[in-house]
Amino acid sequence: MSEIITAAVAALSEKLSEGFDGTAKFAIDGEGAIMVDGSGVRAADDADEADVTLSADADTFQEILSGELNPTSAFMGGRLRLDGDMGTAMRLGGLLG
Repeated sequence: MSEIITAAVAALSEKLSEGFDGTAKFAIDGEGAIMVDGSGVRAADDADEADVTLSADADTFQEILSGELNPTSAFMGGRLRLDGDMGTAMRLGGLLG
């Protein structure tokens, strides 16, 4: 598992300490994936399915986690791609920033 995935799992676990109702997968280009669901946050396998998959490069993902970049702005600017349920993505975005 890459250092970026390990750090992201820790950061997301802290931000989502109250849990998350739904399933979301973050696919980080060239690094791997992270699954967020009612059980918590963990490294994911490419085959893991989710209500929504959010894809971005490592820099964009780190900016979102640090609060430098709003997830909605990242999506509107084409830096964050979505595949799946927009409602789940919006709920997750509200928790992240």
